[in-house]
Amino acid sequence: MVKDLLRITVETLQLHCVNGHLLPNKGNADAQYNLGVMYDKGRGVPQDFKTAVKWYRLAAEQGDASAQYNLGFMYDKGQGVLQDYKTAVEWYRLAAEQGYASAQYNLALMYRRGDGVPKDYKTAAKWYTLAAEQGDADAQYSLGVMYGKGKGVLQDFKTAVKWFTLAAEQGHAESQYNLAVMYAKGDGVIADKVYAHMWANIASSNGNEYGGKLRDFVSKEMTSSQLEKAQDLARECVAKSYKGC
Repeated sequence: MVKDLLRITVETLQLHCVNGHLLPNKGNADAQYNLGVMYDKGRGVPQDFKTAVKWYRLAAEQGDASAQYNLGFMYDKGQGVLQDYKTAVEWYRLAAEQGYASAQYNLALMYRRGDGVPKDYKTAAKWYTLAAEQGDADAQYSLGVMYGKGKGVLQDFKTAVKWFTLAAEQGHAESQYNLAVMYAKGDGVIADKVYAHMWANIASSNGNEYGGKLRDFVSKEMTSSQLEKAQDLARECVAKSYKGC
């Protein structure tokens, strides 16, 4: 039943085509993008990256930000097209300039790594900031790292803590670990073994491989009452979905 519905959906989207061309209106751009997604993910049709690229391109050329981002991703990863970082950057930029957070984040990555553009930490920080301000947890984490290391921005531990906290509240394990490190060292916050243990414990529970090591290291310097408090706080924090910990 589901498969039949998907087939009908694909056929309906394809019917927007007239002699292989779509009429230039917003509805058709949406259909092109959706059809690209279906070929990209293999939903209702065999997965076919080349055909996905074809439909993404048609929608992207009409200004669809989601299609521009996805097309950039295809060039970035070499799916359905030859890998081409410069072209990936071009499509990411078009989507990023429309405020598409994932494109802003990926564009920042390209500048940070020097893929398709000269390495430029300052520009990377700019795009990370735009994505982070929209709530992108990966961007918030990356921006925290840049403030912590002073790359592309002046080193500022307090601001690093701010961004790590925002990402940690979304369950971002690496940010939770980095918060633990900040509390352990007293960078940007008052050094506090209890909170270092709490965040390391939470990070470990969310799959961060270093969280458990830091938790166990810090615990060697804590009293039994401090350990009990840290574990209580960790449970409370998880129960609050990491908000206000």
